[in-house]
Amino acid sequence: MDRKRRISIIGSTGSIGTQALEVIERLRDKFEIVALAGGNNVELLKLQAEKFKPEYICYNNKAISPPGDKSISSYKILHGEEGLEQICSDRSTDLILVACSGKAGLKPTLKAIENGIDIALANKETLVMAGDIVMKKAREYGSKIIPVDSEHCAIHQCIKDIRQVDKLIITASGGPFLHKSIEEMRKATVKEALSHPRWNMGRKITVDSATLMNKGLEIIEAHHLFGMDYDDIEVVIHPQSIVHSAIEYKDGSVIAQLGLPSMHIPIQYAITYPERFEGIKSKSFSFAEIARLDFEKPDFEKFPALNLAYFAGRTGGTATTCLNAANEEAVFAFLDGKITLCQIVEITEKMLSGHKVIQNPSIDEIFAIDGEVREKTQNYIKNTL
Repeated sequence: MDRKRRISIIGSTGSIGTQALEVIERLRDKFEIVALAGGNNVELLKLQAEKFKPEYICYNNKAISPPGDKSISSYKILHGEEGLEQICSDRSTDLILVACSGKAGLKPTLKAIENGIDIALANKETLVMAGDIVMKKAREYGSKIIPVDSEHCAIHQCIKDIRQVDKLIITASGGPFLHKSIEEMRKATVKEALSHPRWNMGRKITVDSATLMNKGLEIIEAHHLFGMDYDDIEVVIHPQSIVHSAIEYKDGSVIAQLGLPSMHIPIQYAITYPERFEGIKSKSFSFAEIARLDFEKPDFEKFPALNLAYFAGRTGGTATTCLNAANEEAVFAFLDGKITLCQIVEITEKMLSGHKVIQNPSIDEIFAIDGEVREKTQNYIKNTL
């Protein structure tokens, strides 16, 4: 880098955002923080601002920002969607890390793309809800979208020419129920579902990993990011989480990206791309210490979320919006103790089967469908189960 890269982080107080700041702290001479936008953790956002001295701080809304706090008086204080729009309209910014969860990441991503700003994308909903629109706009405005998810980051590193790629191979740890029976999954507690064997993530994504819906959403993301047909995207179970994903070229050559299971590595790759530097988790990789790598086909009967995601992806249009919204509401209900783990996918399938798909929807239609599906899912859980 010839100069410091100007970067903003949307979702700075979440799991990805905090790890990104840990990466940036190690590479302080490479980055300048333009803006930090956090969730409801006001105190953490203030501590981040004190350490990294951004130009802007953006709170969720005016109600949670600390009034009259002299410690943040030197920053430009922003709020809500308007604040995010202002951050994503600052064309002096080189890169925006979209690390917030849920549909909140979609509009800022589109606004940043329209201003020619590159995106480090760690928000699944952006592509699951509106992948066709997002990728079309990225091509139109010349913005790069660099994936942060370890699987898509791995594929990004392996590809030289997508036209020569025959298949994408997305790996999955299998989560906490890989070696459990369907009956054990039906009786699973929230604590068991949140006990991921490899990764330390937020509660929602950890539950998605337990049902493998997380992998289903990644299939849809991969389709949009790399323009691959769903028939050419394969999922393989790999419990050690060392091979983060792979690609197969037309000549039969398979290229994989390996590394220790740490999100610091793909985050750093995404924000420093195309350059590489020594980072937090950088060390000599030892095949001898790893010793063993196992792979197996996923059990589609035990993990029906995979088939559901393939179906929604192939259906296209608002089917993936429906899938995402219904699943998210069902996960929240599970975390609140209202339904069982296996009912998450059953409810999502129910909502998807009754959804009237709109092909080529507008952004407004996508958000309208998202709201309708969420309300319908909540009512179904409340009144039927």
